[in-house]
Amino acid sequence: MIRVARRGAGQRPARTGGVAGARAALTAWLARPLTSFHLVLAVFGLLTVLGLVMVLSASSIESYSNDRSSYSVFKRQLIYCALGLVLFWVALRVPPRVIRALSPVGLMAGVLGLLLVLTPLGQEVYGTRSWFVFGPFSFQPVEFAKLALVLWGAHVLVVKRALLQQYRHVLVPLMPVSMVMFGLIMLQPDLGGTIALAVVPLALLWFVGAPLRLFGVLSLGAVTGALILGLTQQYRLDRITSFLNPETDPLGRNYQFRQALYALGEGGLFGKGLGRASSKWDYLPKVHNDFIFAVIGEELGFVGCLVVLGLFATLAYVGLRIAARNTDPWIRLVAATCTVWLVTQAALNIGYVVGLLPVTGLTLPLISSGGTSLVVTMTVFGILANFARHEPEAISALRAQGQGRLGRWLKLPMPHPYRPPARRRPARPSAPPRRSGRPAGGVGRGAAVHQLDNRRRARKGAPHEHHRR
Repeated sequence: MIRVARRGAGQRPARTGGVAGARAALTAWLARPLTSFHLVLAVFGLLTVLGLVMVLSASSIESYSNDRSSYSVFKRQLIYCALGLVLFWVALRVPPRVIRALSPVGLMAGVLGLLLVLTPLGQEVYGTRSWFVFGPFSFQPVEFAKLALVLWGAHVLVVKRALLQQYRHVLVPLMPVSMVMFGLIMLQPDLGGTIALAVVPLALLWFVGAPLRLFGVLSLGAVTGALILGLTQQYRLDRITSFLNPETDPLGRNYQFRQALYALGEGGLFGKGLGRASSKWDYLPKVHNDFIFAVIGEELGFVGCLVVLGLFATLAYVGLRIAARNTDPWIRLVAATCTVWLVTQAALNIGYVVGLLPVTGLTLPLISSGGTSLVVTMTVFGILANFARHEPEAISALRAQGQGRLGRWLKLPMPHPYRPPARRRPARPSAPPRRSGRPAGGVGRGAAVHQLDNRRRARKGAPHEHHRR
């Protein structure tokens, strides 16, 4: 007989330890069907709010010097943010099959934009012809071209997935189209945009399962191309030499790099406080754009930098989680590639701010000021949130429990489960496999017909042909 000890009046129920209990609660929360969707929304909201706050803080001095208003850059960023929120909502509502069907049109629009920006319609800013300028607003087609290449490249590789054991089907037409886009971007010239775009086909090939030896060849070609491009223009060569020799020319080529390090060092552990950075007083060029991470380090300190790194690490986790939990191969490929693209761009930006990489001029996604980058990145987050709702467990939960308050407020449609395409049957039956030793040609077929005729007569009791003879 098993005796159950009675709990005393003063005794409390046993609780799980702090670390073990927190781990169990986190594991249970991560196992929920809509966790990916909520994580995407949380990272998106926090990065957007942090970006707006830091753009306002970093651009106030420059805005007042140029326009006699501390809010001119911030107002433009707010307008781009409003447009990005609209596209985020649209990307969240459109079914994935519609996005996939429109991917070829998006690619043609992206290539056309890269072509038109090289004509007199484009405008040269900071030494590169990369922008369409409409009054106070501008549009950079390379940002849209990245997303178009992701959607179309994933579509092509999924259509050809049964033939990907052959190198020509892996590379064609993805790599020729990518090379055309690389060439158009380098004609602007924009080395940073080329590097960011190069991440897309490499990620597509990696997640589709291309052989490792292919990546060795592509990596060798990419390094060779980067060296050639870096040595053919003087300003690119200056960036490389300043990276290799950071102590030389502190007031010239290494001025921006050294000022960024000073800003990070002055921030300390908790920073000087929001709005108190000294680097934005014309000490650090492009402080609200390419080098905004230095302002974060100066005003919010090492803790603020860790928060930014943690948010992008969470983005990497949730993006790959969405890719792993979906059954649609196109969704899996797009989600993984978009995640690698955004996280790699953030790593490149932070890397050159802290001196680990040469300066490439890439923005920090959702944080740096820049209209086109902000709008396209918000659209990518909308696509990821859409894919999170198409996880099989999320679809079952939404159909069983309903959309919930957030889904009804956003007027989101009910997601549909993925149905693999039906296999096509051959138009005519294929010939049976030949046995070894069987004669080929018309003689073999005649003998087979003769044997089949004798078997049918035997079943009916009719004499064989040689008996009748």
